[in-house]
This record gives sequence, C-alpha cells and structure tokens, in this order.
Amino acid sequence: MELLPLLILMLVIGAFAGVAAGLLGVGGGIILVPAFYYAFTSLGYDSPQLMQICVATSLATIVFTSARSVLSHHKKGAVEWDILRQWAPGIAVGAIIGVVIASGLKSNSLMVIFGVLGLLVGIYMAFGKSDWRLGTTMPKGISRVILSPLIGFLSVLMGIGGGSFGVPMMTLYGRPIHRAVATAAGFGILIAVPAVVVFLLAGSELTNKPPFTIGLVNGVAFVLIVSMTVLTAPIGVRLAHAMDPKPLKRIFAVFIAIMAANMLRIALFG
Repeated sequence: MELLPLLILMLVIGAFAGVAAGLLGVGGGIILVPAFYYAFTSLGYDSPQLMQICVATSLATIVFTSARSVLSHHKKGAVEWDILRQWAPGIAVGAIIGVVIASGLKSNSLMVIFGVLGLLVGIYMAFGKSDWRLGTTMPKGISRVILSPLIGFLSVLMGIGGGSFGVPMMTLYGRPIHRAVATAAGFGILIAVPAVVVFLLAGSELTNKPPFTIGLVNGVAFVLIVSMTVLTAPIGVRLAHAMDPKPLKRIFAVFIAIMAANMLRIALFG
C-alpha cells in the first residue's frame, strides 16, 4: 500500500513525458526531474540529496529511450554517425565530470542549476528561429573541445539527454532539424551511461530514500517511466503529424519555463 501512490504518480508522469517526447521531439528528462521531485516530496520522501535521486533516475530512463530512438532514426538514415563519433569522447568526459560534481551538491544547488538552465531552454524554444545560424559547418578544433564536454556536463547536472542542448547547437551550425534530433539522441546515450554507472554506486549513506532505490536510482520510477514512454511516445508522434507543432511548441516552452521558475522559487525561498 505504501507503494501504490508512487506507482500511480509514476504511471501518469511517464505517460505525459512519452507524449511530449513524441509530439515535440524533446527528451523526457526536462519533464521527469521536476515531476520526480514533486512526486517524492509529496509522498514524504525528503533528504538533502533528493535532487540527485531525481537526476539519476531520469538519466537511467534516458539510456533506454535514447537507444530506442537512435535505432529508429538509423533505420531512416537520419543519424550522422561521423558527428556522433567525433563528439563522443568530449561528451562522455563532460558527463563524468558532471556526475562527480552533482554527487557532491545539495538538492538546493541542483535545483537552482536546473531552474536557470530550464528557463534558458524554455526561452529558446519559445523564441528561437529555425533560420538562426552561427555557422555552416559543425565546430571543430578548440571549439569542439570546449563545446562537447560542456553539453555532457550541463546535461548531467539537469538529468537530461542530449536533445535540449545538442539539437539547438546542431541546427545553429546548419544541420537539418530531423538529423539534429536523430544525432542528439545518440548524445543522450553518451551522457546517461557513464553517469548512471556512477550514480548506481553512490548514495548508500542516504536515509529516507524512496523504496527500491539502488544507489541513487529509484527502480520503481525507472521501470514504470520506461514502460509508459514506450507506449505513449507513438501517440505524440501521431499528434505531431496531425497538428501544427509551432503553437504547441510555444505552449510547451511556457510549461517548461513555469516548472523551472517554480524549482528556482522552492530552492531560493522554500
């Protein structure tokens, strides 16, 4: 009976995240992290490292959803494997640095980071133009050395895959949006796998963790979210083909901004 409210909340969260991912091409992490935090605190589970559990569990789901997405996009020839290979080492290094730093932060610090970066993502989604360009080819040399770890680092701190930072970056450098989305799904695997391995080995000293939490990854949330997103993402895809995505994208951008601002409010003012 103790698990029943958690099960119901996670099913609802997973269903919503799956539809949003299919409809708007965003990873579930930007929805899952604040939703996990709300669910766990509402059910009475709280600790100074609760945000680490939310971030780690979100990244664990991304391992599987990103892998499924990459395989689907590869069948359509949309994944740019050269970009993935060239950017992989830096992204993985940034992810490892991110998880080491995230493991040592308190919940409030991670909430502030999520809030600030979430607001920036929401603003870009609302006002960004498809024809904005910083260049015509992907960054190389020192630019890639700086940008690739930065994507991995910031994504781990937020508990998200590569889409929120990778897709805008690639489109700003001239990659078609469908190829950017497909390739950024591969970024998600590079970000999530090393981070989850470390998170599974951490957190043994924490108390008042949600039930079935291994290290910092909650097993109940992980299983239910992965199950639901697999079921509901195709619904979002169908809706995307039946509706104009632009106004929906702006509405979703407002939704992300509100969640991020609320996270900042809780962190700063309680």
